[in-house]
Amino acid sequence: MGLVYSEPACQAAYDGDLHKLYRILKENPTLLDVKDQNTGDTPLMAACRRGNLNVVKYLIDNKANVQLTNKKQRTCLHYVSKRNLSLVDYLLITILMPILLLGYFLMLQKQRKSEALMEVVLSSSVKVSAIDYKGNTALHYVCLRKSHRLVPLLLKHNAKTDIRNKDGETPLDIATRLKFKKIINMLRKTN
Repeated sequence: MGLVYSEPACQAAYDGDLHKLYRILKENPTLLDVKDQNTGDTPLMAACRRGNLNVVKYLIDNKANVQLTNKKQRTCLHYVSKRNLSLVDYLLITILMPILLLGYFLMLQKQRKSEALMEVVLSSSVKVSAIDYKGNTALHYVCLRKSHRLVPLLLKHNAKTDIRNKDGETPLDIATRLKFKKIINMLRKTN
């Protein structure tokens, strides 16, 4: 289950079907930054939502516009920052944890993939401190998710730590409220 896009380029990117996306863009290169009618997502946003690393690399290498926003004023970086483990991932990790720590290794693999995805997007000209309709930046979202491995990547790219969202919270306020000590320490060191 997942999103269904009205634009075939967005759907191919979301599904991780690089061959289909290549054919679509070869036939009509103007669809590289096409916006879906319902969400306003571009193929790059769709690929970031789903965590399709190879598709994201392909789109960025082909000069997809990383500055574009959708109807929620989110960029592709917002979706990388919001990514969570799926229910299937959680179930697999839980079931496999007692079996030779396979669940732990699966969780590490998922975390490394998230880091790689974040690094690819940050290597582009994306606005690191772009604000969505809730006033949140990517740093707000990684703090909400307790992604202590992604916080340093954003800070290294000069993510602003003093931006308040519509609830009046900075990323540090969120980490403090949720008692994420490791993230609190990282954010305090940069302030």
